Amino acid sequence: MTTSSIEQSMNTTSDKVLFDVDRYGVATVTLNNPDKHNAFDDEIIAQLTRVFMEIASRNEIKLMILASTGKSFSAGADLAWMKRMASYSLDENLTDANALAHMLKALNFLPQPTIAKIQGAAFGGAVGLAACCDVVIASDKASFCLSEVKLGLIPATISPYVINAIGQKACRRYFITAERFFADKAQQLGLVSEVVPLNELDNTVDSMVTTILNNSPEAVKQAKKLALDIAYQDINEALISLTSERIASIRVSSEGQEGLTAFFEKRPANWLISEKNSDSVTDQKG
Repeated sequence: MTTSSIEQSMNTTSDKVLFDVDRYGVATVTLNNPDKHNAFDDEIIAQLTRVFMEIASRNEIKLMILASTGKSFSAGADLAWMKRMASYSLDENLTDANALAHMLKALNFLPQPTIAKIQGAAFGGAVGLAACCDVVIASDKASFCLSEVKLGLIPATISPYVINAIGQKACRRYFITAERFFADKAQQLGLVSEVVPLNELDNTVDSMVTTILNNSPEAVKQAKKLALDIAYQDINEALISLTSERIASIRVSSEGQEGLTAFFEKRPANWLISEKNSDSVTDQKG
């Protein structure tokens, strides 16, 4: 499966953010500002927010890839934007920060699974973008840096997502040192899911897309929501009741019934596209 087979395409108001959907229901959102290393400003943040909200509202979209053009994934905040912000009042800065925070929230809680494809440097807020995605596949040329303290700033709006991804102890180091670290370290920390040679990045992302699309679309969404909702909860009677209700509800859903029936009848489930059928269907009883 290649993400270049486009059934429909929608560009945002600027060519700095590209958005298209292929015939398999895979959306690709691409930062397209390579001359500035895909740094983002208030306009790009607003465009990304609109695109993420659009994707969330469309049931036919099954998965989203977040990518970028050029050598760098993203340098984080655009320097010209940062220069403007330096002259803003506190209230103006608060409005600006809230816009970034809401964009990150929209990405993190997108109902569909998300894959970040990181080919090069991801600095500052770009680390937050990666932390908000479900799967992060990086090339062995990728590097990361929480560089805010070098500028007298802090990684505040991205912090909830980065702390969730790599933990408090690692954040206490990298928030205060602004050290640059590479893809292998990012994988050890939990920010990156898989590291591959740069020339294998596209194929590896395509393989992950196929793996996810072989699963029940509704179950995938519900499984993602489960992970978000259940994390760090006390295991008590209320939680036991909630998780029991969720598995019972999905068992009697149309896709749950189809998946179980297909398994016992030893046939592909009806959500599988013939050219993407997996070799086997595994038994996942939850």
